[in-house]
Amino acid sequence: MADGDTKTRSKEQTSRFGEGFLTDIWYFAALSRDLKPGKLQRYEIMGEPVLLGRDRKGAAYAIRDICPHRAAPLSAGKLVSEADGGQSVECPYHGWRFRTDGVCAAIPSLVADQAMDVSKIRVRRFPVQESQGLVFIWMAADPRSEALPDHPPPVFPGVVGGAPKLVDGMDFDSHIDHAVVGLMDPAHGPYVHQQWWWRSSKSQHEKSKRFEPREAGFAMVRHEPSKNSRAYAILGGEPLTEITFRIPGLRWEHVTVGSRQVLSLTCLTPIHDRKTRITQIVWSDHPAFWLLKPFIAAGARAFLRQDGDMVNLQNEGLRYDPSLLWIDDADRQAKWYQQLKREWTASRREGRPFANPVEPAQLRWRS
Repeated sequence: MADGDTKTRSKEQTSRFGEGFLTDIWYFAALSRDLKPGKLQRYEIMGEPVLLGRDRKGAAYAIRDICPHRAAPLSAGKLVSEADGGQSVECPYHGWRFRTDGVCAAIPSLVADQAMDVSKIRVRRFPVQESQGLVFIWMAADPRSEALPDHPPPVFPGVVGGAPKLVDGMDFDSHIDHAVVGLMDPAHGPYVHQQWWWRSSKSQHEKSKRFEPREAGFAMVRHEPSKNSRAYAILGGEPLTEITFRIPGLRWEHVTVGSRQVLSLTCLTPIHDRKTRITQIVWSDHPAFWLLKPFIAAGARAFLRQDGDMVNLQNEGLRYDPSLLWIDDADRQAKWYQQLKREWTASRREGRPFANPVEPAQLRWRS
């Protein structure tokens, strides 16, 4: 079988921090609302060009965004209908057409007596699945594999109140590993995020939080927010929060105030080995979001940009490939992340079930 991905090799899974990517796993790709029927959109995920779209019947699909003929981006073409009722993406260069499963449907330059089974020509298809208004893409270890994903995308608690109340994002100039540990780091807040409405470097207290393993990750077990985190005050009542992390890069905070809920989900998607897309999505049925949405959005945006600025500053030191010093307990979550990566890689390589290496722990730090 001819394949348009003849030069594509499996992305190496490596446990070394700051290198490689996890494969055979779901990554957040887009919001469902971003995919419009008939519209072709180009993304880059793990260094792979991806055409992500929705056919006119509403089904989402993803294929490699390179025509195997002359390498033109298929996303620059258009979605066309086939005589059998199917739909194909037509390359803008020579009109080669590929169905949404990656199989070639037509090569217009062929004449009647030039017999050729064009269905043997394919571009890589990426499994996609929509859940809770989110589109996830499966990045397989073997780009030629036709195997279906062996587990579904995650389902998040607290997706309430209809459409998201807030969506924001930016690209960090870093490998996903540095982006992940930067966002989960519990000790940087008083120094990086010093807004008057949040906290300052002078407002630091000893924290003690209980952690438990969760599916492909871990959670800071539900607790009352720290007294020096002023932003929770806008929710009123007696809020309780639980913060969960799951590989490859999903972190969410689920806050409850009586029967009201807030879910803040942060998705990290590797564009390539030096750039990571951060998407922050918030759902809530709390009245505060009806009244204070512009202020909450501005605060969330400020947080992301402050983290992005710190990543850029950190890159000045990372250029020299230094050894990194991890300490307990403040860096325990970063250590768990690395253990989770190693175990995921080993379990897929050995063809066995994933065994979460995280054990329950009470962690203490000052922030």
